[in-house]
Amino acid sequence: MGAALKTVKVAIATVAIALGPLSPSRGQAAPTPPVNTPAETPASPTLPSAEPVPESPPAAPPIPPSVSQPPADEPQVLIAEVVVEGATPELEQLVYQVISTRPGSTTTRTQLQQDTNAIFATGFFADVNAVPSDTPLGVRITFIVRPYPVLRAVQVAGNQVLPQEKVQEIFAPQIGRTLNLRELQAGIEKINTFYRDKGYILGQVVGTPQIDPDGVVTLQVAEGVVEQVTYRFLNKEGEPTKQRTRDFVISREMDTQPGVVLNQKTVQADLRRLFELGLFEDVQVALEPGQDPRKVNLILNIKERNTGSVSAGAGYSSAAGLFGTVAFQQNNLFGRNWKFSAEAQGGTEGEFLFDVSFTDPWIKGDPYRTSYTVSAFNRLTVPYTFSNGPIDVRLANGDSPRINRLGTAVFFTRPFTKNRDQVRTAWTGSLGLQYQRVTSLDGGFTRFNTDALGNCLTFPDNGVCRGFNDLFTVQAAILRDLRNDPLRPTSGQVIRLGVDQSLPIGAGSILMSRVRGSYSFYIPVKFLRIEGPQTFAFNIQAGNIFGDLPPYESFTLGGANSVRGWEEGAIGSGRAFVQGTVEYRFPIFNIVGGALFVDGASLLGTQSSVPGQPGIVRGKPGEGLGYGAGLRVNTPLGNIRIDFGWNNEGRSVFSFGIGERF
Repeated sequence: MGAALKTVKVAIATVAIALGPLSPSRGQAAPTPPVNTPAETPASPTLPSAEPVPESPPAAPPIPPSVSQPPADEPQVLIAEVVVEGATPELEQLVYQVISTRPGSTTTRTQLQQDTNAIFATGFFADVNAVPSDTPLGVRITFIVRPYPVLRAVQVAGNQVLPQEKVQEIFAPQIGRTLNLRELQAGIEKINTFYRDKGYILGQVVGTPQIDPDGVVTLQVAEGVVEQVTYRFLNKEGEPTKQRTRDFVISREMDTQPGVVLNQKTVQADLRRLFELGLFEDVQVALEPGQDPRKVNLILNIKERNTGSVSAGAGYSSAAGLFGTVAFQQNNLFGRNWKFSAEAQGGTEGEFLFDVSFTDPWIKGDPYRTSYTVSAFNRLTVPYTFSNGPIDVRLANGDSPRINRLGTAVFFTRPFTKNRDQVRTAWTGSLGLQYQRVTSLDGGFTRFNTDALGNCLTFPDNGVCRGFNDLFTVQAAILRDLRNDPLRPTSGQVIRLGVDQSLPIGAGSILMSRVRGSYSFYIPVKFLRIEGPQTFAFNIQAGNIFGDLPPYESFTLGGANSVRGWEEGAIGSGRAFVQGTVEYRFPIFNIVGGALFVDGASLLGTQSSVPGQPGIVRGKPGEGLGYGAGLRVNTPLGNIRIDFGWNNEGRSVFSFGIGERF
């Protein structure tokens, strides 16, 4: 009997030696924390799929043995005792819960390896070894474990846009507890989610988290810093072509610059501003790796559009005879986004009319996007002040009065913000100086001082009607546009205020102060069961002129942009006015919409204060109401507006326009 027991003990010892100490892999002292490598989509550390295990874990059922079967000839030994060394009581209990090796059962080398992996899978341990040893009653399995330290802090390296406060917020529940790789992974995924939600599409945690023995974890992030921005100009076939637009015109519209972190939302806003310049048919974004693998090169593939045009024409009128016109326009002069336009008209009667303007939409280097416009002009119009009344008052020769304006002007405009994202909705101001030589003429360009009734057509100079004035004005205005769409608004509001102050210089010595304001607001509604936006639109305007008042500068009411249902200027001309409009706008089908409107306006009894009383002598009422309906046709040029209105005197008028009334 003693010899038999001795033989069994020798056999057990032999099996224990065969098992040997077990760990995840030969020569591995501790597991490697999760590793991220840069990729197109942010990666997170990869750990066995399981729920995070609390530091003081609840009771959990033992993990069943692996489905895989050990080799048929793999030795099995009887386990007499299972011991855990190196763990706190809570973690020791957790180890017992997750292993399948139990005293009184048999085990194999494969099963011990599975137990070792199960302990690692909890995420609490940096090192695990299963060491078998002989005892008089069988084999003792000792799991020697080394837990991670208590987590004291998590810090980030390589970050520009990820605030340390956000990192502290994410990992705050883990601080002061034994570090758990699975919980650490969950926090890392929250960091990656933060980048994605904020539009930093390349931002992610990369590399191996560095775990300090004192419990400080350092995470390395790669956020996708822009190394270089390159512009490639392509023709319609997508082949490289000559560049017309200067680089600075593009770069000043972009917040995405070298050294900043690439952000999808920012790039989209950059593209929107580039398209709003009106210089490009298409702009496509491409990304290429930078010389630094953590950085990226941004490529803009740009197709420019034709920005210039030339036109010419000819005509004949009984008043002006044969005439010809020529026009030139360029919206990207010298590739600087300068706007230049020129139009001229000459005729056989000796007239020469022109309109030339130059605009720099953004003075180079100015942080406030200040623009300026310089213009020169010689214009001839038939002012509504002297026409479209029930009583037709003309010149002594039977011709209609005309006003010729020869002059020049310069205006500066700037938004009151440096934030490019707020430019469209910020207060915007303009200030300018204009000079005009204003002359009253007939159709043959002969000067007439008065109409057929002897009323002055210009402001009297020392009581004498001379038929011309010098008008110097300083003009200032402010605007704030909070509409959701400047072309087809359905919500929001817009306010405009303007002041013109003339200087008493030259013929007429005119000292005039004009103030004017306009306020519009829009309310979305849903009165009809049809697809598309429906809107109530409201507008109110008012103005007043103090001091001297040339008749051609008076406020005129009636027409497509005033009170519909009336001819242009048919309500009258006065020193002050108030005007209001209510519209209901609705879709009809596809590109066609409709509108119902009511307009009303009054000159507040000021027609008599205009020199020569042009409205009164022509029988204009001084106030009026209009109502009707119209169509809106959406075209590449904007909305074509067709309105039919009736007025309070029983007459009706068709009117046409481009764009919404307000």
